[in-house]
Amino acid sequence: MNGARGARERLVVIGGDAAGMSAASQARRLKGPDELEIVAFERGHFTSYSACGIPYWVSGDVPERDRLIARTPEEHRARDIDLRLRTEVTELDLDRGRVRARDVDSGAESWTSYDKLVIATGAQPIRPDLPGMDAPGVHGVQTLDDGQALLDTLARTSGRRAVVVGAGYIGVEMAEAMIKRGYEVTVVNRGREPMATLDPDMGRLVHEAMEGLGITMVNDAEVTALLTGDDGRVRAVATEDAEHPADVVVLGIGVRPETALAQAAGLPLGEHGGLLTDRSMRVRGQEEVWAGGDCVEVLDLVSGQQRHIPLGTHANKHGQVIGANVGGGYATFPGVVGTAVSKVCDLEIARTGLREKDAHRVGLRFETVTVESTSRAGYYPDASPMTVKMLAEVRTGRLLGVQIVGREGAGKRVDIAAVALTAGMTVDQMTALDLGYAPPFSPVWDPVLVAARKAAGRIRGTG
Repeated sequence: MNGARGARERLVVIGGDAAGMSAASQARRLKGPDELEIVAFERGHFTSYSACGIPYWVSGDVPERDRLIARTPEEHRARDIDLRLRTEVTELDLDRGRVRARDVDSGAESWTSYDKLVIATGAQPIRPDLPGMDAPGVHGVQTLDDGQALLDTLARTSGRRAVVVGAGYIGVEMAEAMIKRGYEVTVVNRGREPMATLDPDMGRLVHEAMEGLGITMVNDAEVTALLTGDDGRVRAVATEDAEHPADVVVLGIGVRPETALAQAAGLPLGEHGGLLTDRSMRVRGQEEVWAGGDCVEVLDLVSGQQRHIPLGTHANKHGQVIGANVGGGYATFPGVVGTAVSKVCDLEIARTGLREKDAHRVGLRFETVTVESTSRAGYYPDASPMTVKMLAEVRTGRLLGVQIVGREGAGKRVDIAAVALTAGMTVDQMTALDLGYAPPFSPVWDPVLVAARKAAGRIRGTG
């Protein structure tokens, strides 16, 4: 394939956000334009931006859209990356080493050959096939274009009632954003409690905090339709037994891997619909095709199973690994422990490792403990309450998971547990961790270590 181009190889990247452009940039650091030509296709208007920051832009905490952009298209092009915006790849021809791309605005199509291919197509928001789902006033928040469309709607809409469908990370964060913009907010959630990434007892703490902020929580509710008015705009969200008036609806139901293109080409997909790769992020069974970001499944180091965890932290690491390998170096991505943090106003929410239902699903026997503590020494001003839940494996005492809900200083404590999980530590070993202490930062026994002590005692009791 590279005979017509001399010795220079061509790398084609599909997707211009975290994983794709991290891969392209890392490959460019290792190989100059005379050795490696890089062509990147992005169907949107922007590259290398923080989708996680969109709720904070909508709320006004981040005043300008461009603050969410880490690197502009012009900056990528200045590094000899042929970045083609508003261009969507519609077909992979793996046998002939080429991709078909379509200009989104003109419809013109063309083929581009490659020597190495990176698939970083991301994830697509779940949008149920329900009446009214495409009505004006209904918004997802997956891309910067989505965020701008929502802000445009808010500027045009006189009503002040917002309904958020879904209570995961995006749903909770968008509920906070709409509260900050002065809206009456209702969250419709199909689960028992918000934040299904937590066990229900910890999700209940989030529920209570959201209601304390004036958010109306409707749990155990299945949306049946989005109702529209005579003007065709959304006017309410209907469930089986109620209608919830809405001037704007925000969808926070979750995402699934965007792998239709890969599936049509016969590439291997996992149980959750994501591409399967080896530790180098090379697609299984393919010598010159890599994949990373929200379109792949990753190894859970705690359960030993494949999971789909769409987070920007993982996507950037995937891109770095892919770029190193494409550029002639060597790197691997060992897996994840499932760490995530979020907040609703001043309530911080964090988790890592397995929930109870995760541990049950993989056949682990475990004990759970829950402790109440404070973010600082109890006598120090502004010490705030914190709840820590910990799971440990029976007999071995291996840490399996931690969930934390509390105020300032609670969320990032989950990183202690994330490191312990990655290292395969037992809860007994955790009790000896030499953590920093001073009254403004922590009690003498950090809340995570208090939970570890209690879990270690529980394990010894069962032994």
